[in-house]
Amino acid sequence: MKATAKAHTNIALIKYWGKRNELIILPTNNSLSLTLDGYFTTTTVEYNHSLSKDEFTLDGLAVSGESYNRVSAFLDLIRNMAGKQVFARVESVNDVPTAAGFASSASGFAALAAAGTKAIGLKLNDQELSRLTRQGSGSACRSIYGGFAEWEMGMREDGSDSYAVPIAPADYWDIRVAAVVLSSEQKSVSSRVGMRRTVETSPFFKGWLDSIGKDLLEIKQGIQTRDFEKVGEIAEANCLKMHATTLGASPPFTYWHDATLVVMQKVWEMRLQGTPVYFTIDAGPNVKVLYLPEYEDQVKQTLASLPGVSDIRLSKPGQGITYL
Repeated sequence: MKATAKAHTNIALIKYWGKRNELIILPTNNSLSLTLDGYFTTTTVEYNHSLSKDEFTLDGLAVSGESYNRVSAFLDLIRNMAGKQVFARVESVNDVPTAAGFASSASGFAALAAAGTKAIGLKLNDQELSRLTRQGSGSACRSIYGGFAEWEMGMREDGSDSYAVPIAPADYWDIRVAAVVLSSEQKSVSSRVGMRRTVETSPFFKGWLDSIGKDLLEIKQGIQTRDFEKVGEIAEANCLKMHATTLGASPPFTYWHDATLVVMQKVWEMRLQGTPVYFTIDAGPNVKVLYLPEYEDQVKQTLASLPGVSDIRLSKPGQGITYL
């Protein structure tokens, strides 16, 4: 009982920020993302009756503590679905900086869900796999699909209507993303803690939620017509609104570093000079810059020259789950 799956990370253009149910991960709003080919996780799951507990290695190193507990609890969901109580050996290789705002948990749990269900004999369709994956990491439910995907928050308390749906496949539009690496250190405030604090204490949170419907409608129109400026403007504004909610939290916090602001200001400067580029930032200091293929050399050279930038990773739209 063994399977290997590969999943790519995704970047939210309309952010997921806030849960209405933390236990089964139900969000406070719909979100929309682009799956990226440049960052991925490859995971092998092997169930073995000789094991007395789950074993988990990441990049060749044994994992313990909270990360181990999250993986083992997620495997419990799979075992319960299959009606089989057998422990697993999980080996993951992460081509994503872990816990630095590069959505490593998205590719990680998507790959774990795909390999874990296949190895145990479950045959889930994409919607069922997305619904399951959501319970490991919310944003991971969007990585089931390539290209653009929308995570529907759903209304039911059991989460049965909360899963991602495809909006446009990876080959629909050659839109590019430059991931500007400023720090690969783990965040001082995790996404889970940051979300909870924002939902519970930030007076800006309601305004953020109230704006989501319009942002979603307009960005989907922009994707449909391949209107890069429209998509970029909405994604950048949505990102800034999300980060504003953290500054209103009590105590306030931000994921940005000095270098984050330097990259943001450079993107604004490039736009003023006629280059159509836009940024978005998840819960971390690193910046993702949206651009079109004809501007790739200019974007890479300009961003790489900035102080504090340690690497630039270029991505095209990525594929959904693949089995190896």
